[in-house]
Amino acid sequence: MERGERVSSFIDESGRQAFTRAVRDFVARECGTREQRDALTDGGRTAHNLEISRKLGAAGWCGVAFPEEYGGGGGGVADACVLLEELAYGQVPVFGLGISMIVGRTALRFGTERQRREIVGSVSRGEVSAVAMSEPEAGSDVGSLRCAAQRTPDGFVVNGQKTWISCAPYAERILLVCRTDPTARKHAGITMFEVPRDTPGIDIRPIDTLGGREVNDVFLTDVRLPHDSVVGVENQGWQQLTAGLNFERLVCAATFLGNARRAFDDTLDYVRHREQFGRPVGSFQALKHRLADLATELECTSLLVHDVARRVDEDPDRQLPRAASMTKLKATEIAKQAALEGMQMMGAAGYTLAYDMERHLRQNVVATVFAGTSEIQREIIGSSYGL
Repeated sequence: MERGERVSSFIDESGRQAFTRAVRDFVARECGTREQRDALTDGGRTAHNLEISRKLGAAGWCGVAFPEEYGGGGGGVADACVLLEELAYGQVPVFGLGISMIVGRTALRFGTERQRREIVGSVSRGEVSAVAMSEPEAGSDVGSLRCAAQRTPDGFVVNGQKTWISCAPYAERILLVCRTDPTARKHAGITMFEVPRDTPGIDIRPIDTLGGREVNDVFLTDVRLPHDSVVGVENQGWQQLTAGLNFERLVCAATFLGNARRAFDDTLDYVRHREQFGRPVGSFQALKHRLADLATELECTSLLVHDVARRVDEDPDRQLPRAASMTKLKATEIAKQAALEGMQMMGAAGYTLAYDMERHLRQNVVATVFAGTSEIQREIIGSSYGL
């Protein structure tokens, strides 16, 4: 599908089905084999391939949820969820796409006209943007961040450290969240900035993890930023962060729903063909019932994710903290479960590098930790009932 072919067709179901088929064709062509995926990811050690994301951008898909006037496709959150789920299912190495969409969405909602055109246009072309929010002492408790931007006559000077920053080494820009008023109460005095990655004073150091080198420490030493690098309103960053949680949690949920579906299908394929005691192991009740339960949970998760996405599109300004947290909680928990169940049902084969299950486990086991832990999501959901 070329850029010109996709316009308003996303807004109806037939257009969305055609879009899904087109994405699946792309996936099969570009990384449908284990050999292709290994070549694109350095044997599974990298999570994002810029060549692939730029191809997606050239097709007009990276900007699917953004207005056409800023280089996007004119679709909505539901279309972004379809894209992210299918790419994750196909194991396409574009981990930075969802994060970049979040940055683009933030610029679209709060940025200046220049920022909208530059940032949204960049994301739509398939370039990467990163978010620098977490710190060594401010993970789940983001309001405790200490990285500080001090106002000067020419702009701001930033000093501090960020950690667990995904895709920072190949990001065009970083959406930096830091403290601009040290005297304000905990969740006040926070501001968002757009920061080109190559700005002097930025030092990016990869962190080795089970999933490869997908996260990084970012050190900022006397980083000078102009006044017009502020995204939104100075000292209103916390309100802007919370306003974007619907989209952020749906991006995460759609991605891990795709991962969960792939882990399930890989397990199903294995147990259909692996024989013991004269018949496929999947025919034994111990495995058959576990797969039945997992399939049911996946169907429920899919209905939840896509229903909430449609509700967000119907009223983009409405906050859905309970529903958004439910989608993130459910999708990431089922992704982790699908990988753990797959490993168990495949036995020793699931532990070998010959199958993708070990990669599913490395990718999905962390899903319930980042972007707001399951415990944080449960706290939000419980609080929404007045508890």
